[in-house]
Amino acid sequence: MNKSIHVLISEEEVDRKIKELGEQISKDYAGQELHLICVLKGGAFITCELAKRIDVPLSIDFMAVSSYGSETVSSGRVKIIKDLDDSIEGKNVLIVEDIIDSGNTLKYLVDLLNSRKPNSIRICTLLDKPDRRVTEVPVDYVGFQIPDKFVVGYGLDYLQKYRNLPYIGVIE
Repeated sequence: MNKSIHVLISEEEVDRKIKELGEQISKDYAGQELHLICVLKGGAFITCELAKRIDVPLSIDFMAVSSYGSETVSSGRVKIIKDLDDSIEGKNVLIVEDIIDSGNTLKYLVDLLNSRKPNSIRICTLLDKPDRRVTEVPVDYVGFQIPDKFVVGYGLDYLQKYRNLPYIGVIE
């Protein structure tokens, strides 16, 4: 599986943007506590880097959901593979995603988490593909808007490969 990968967003650009997101989130939650929910597997990379750049007290939990399986296009059916370990009732929740395209998975997740009575829910994503949006979701923090291309790197994969690339690339 030798694929040609074109760099779309460099490692330096990703680092700079995550720092900016961390600063903005820190301002927005000044004097409060924050509970990050990392959407696995892809969200692990941005969640760890973002958490290091947020200077308010925070906790982290993890969820694994899937709507892709082994496909490159969302099936539209959302399956929870790993649920949260702790209650989010009364907490300020920030869902951290690697990428938002159709919005279906995130809408499902927001509805599910809202039923658990958090104080607030906001969304942070490294990448946003607005051209693919089927379901509107309010995204509060966006790293980069990207074209409708299949991307890998920085947590994003193709058949579980390429997550470890330090940049965002397009498979040619």
